[in-house]
Parts: sequence; structure tokens; C-alpha cells
Amino acid sequence: MNLQFKNIQQKFLNANVVFRIIYFTLAIFLISLIFNTFSFFLNNPSNLLFDWFALSPGFSDLLNKPWTIISYGFLHDGFIHILFNLVMLYYFGILFLDYFTEKQFLYYYFAGIVFGGLIFQLSYNYLPVLKSTNSLLVGASAGVMSILSGLATLIPNYSLRFQFIGFIKLKYILFFVLVLDLLQMPMGNAGGHLAHLGGAFIGFLMTLNFVNNGISVPKNSLKRPKAKRKNLRTVHKNENPSRYVAQIKNEEQKKIDQILDKISKSGYDALSSEEKQFLFDTGKK
Repeated sequence: MNLQFKNIQQKFLNANVVFRIIYFTLAIFLISLIFNTFSFFLNNPSNLLFDWFALSPGFSDLLNKPWTIISYGFLHDGFIHILFNLVMLYYFGILFLDYFTEKQFLYYYFAGIVFGGLIFQLSYNYLPVLKSTNSLLVGASAGVMSILSGLATLIPNYSLRFQFIGFIKLKYILFFVLVLDLLQMPMGNAGGHLAHLGGAFIGFLMTLNFVNNGISVPKNSLKRPKAKRKNLRTVHKNENPSRYVAQIKNEEQKKIDQILDKISKSGYDALSSEEKQFLFDTGKK
């Protein structure tokens, strides 16, 4: 048993940030099922874990339990709920790390959860249709929507392949999910769907902020294949070495910028074999 625990611990420590969030969320879900069983035997209609860590619509509840603005994002109400969120988190999260850093992933994810929670509270306190109702907010959807929206804002024309459907661009996937949230509001859980929209909105703003401030996320954090470094040789001995290297780097950066712009518009698959090879060779330096 101790060996198995160490293996699980080692896998968790070696995993990237997306898998860590997934593992942690799954662990919380299993704990919530145990608490649900306890609640059943105690004849308590509510899950004790939800009572303490789900987000309530009242501002006074948030003041008494401020951690719920984040903790709600790790609770899920049922297997289908957590399955849908974690499948989306896996696919879009892994793609996200191709263009952003792990630290940026955490910024987007938790910003989506916090902002989605605030939108949930505001909607239940100020929207007439929801003011007379009461509900709890659980689920990672707002964080996942922040990841998807931020990614779709950066590379809207990047295409993902779906079985039996074919290739679909990220901007259309985001549009479909947002429309689905809007159409489902009259059917119930309107506050939850508004939280999803809030998460998508903050993800859009964060990527827009990067772009407007001249911070090119792909250029700074694009993952390139690792390889052995080749030595750069200077033929003309009389030329200033530092100036020569700087000139080469400037020319390479211009070409990288052109390729990355092409990726953001049409996706990686649109690159020619020469452009792909150039990115690979650049990663060696």
C-alpha cells in the first residue's frame, strides 16, 4: 500500500499542471462521494462538503466563507458533470501549454473560476429573474471556459479534428459552447451558465491584454523540440562577433514572427515542411 501511494505521489509530482489539476479534481470528487454517503446515513439532505465549499449566491455567505470563490471549482455534481469538464480541460489544456506557460495556465484557470463565481453572485442578487431563487455553484466550467476562450482568441483558426465530424476551428468551438450556454439558461441553472460566460469573458480579456501590450505569448513560450546544440562558427574573423550573432538572431526572430503569425491564422498544419523544419532547427539553439 505504501509503495502504491509513493507511485501515485511520484506520478503527480512529475505531471504537468493540467494533469495535476485533473488528478486533484478527481480526488475531491471521490471525497465528495464519501461525504455524500455520510450525509445519506445521517439523513442530511445536503452534501456536507458542498455546505462548506460550494459557492452560495449571498454576499454575506462569501464573507463568512471566502475560500468558496475558488473551492467551488473543484466540486462537481455527478459523474457526467465532472467527465465533461475534465475531458474539455484535458484537450484544451494540453493545447494551451503549446502556446502558454504553466504559470499562465494557472492564471487563466483560476481567474476564470473567480470571475465566473462573481458573475454568479451578481446575477442572483441583481437579475430580477434570479433574485427570488437560490442555488449553489459547483464545477470547473468557468475555469475551463477561460482556457478555451483565451486560446481561441489567440489562435482562432487553429483546427481540431473530431471523429465523424472532421476539422473544426477553435473559434467555432467556442461559439458553439457559448450559444449552448445561452440557450440552456431558461431550462435551469441560469446562474451556472452565466458563470461559464464570465469565465469565457475573462479569458478573452487576458489574451487581448497580452496582444495589446505587445506581449507575444507564442513567441515567448512556444514549445520547441529539444536537441543537441550546434556551435555557431564565424568565418570573418575581423567582424565583431557580438554584432554578427545579434544580426543573425534578428533575422531569425523576423522569420519566427512570420511563422507564428501564420500559425495563429491558419494553424500549425498550414505550415510548409520548410517552415516546420526551421522551427525545429531554431529549437536546437
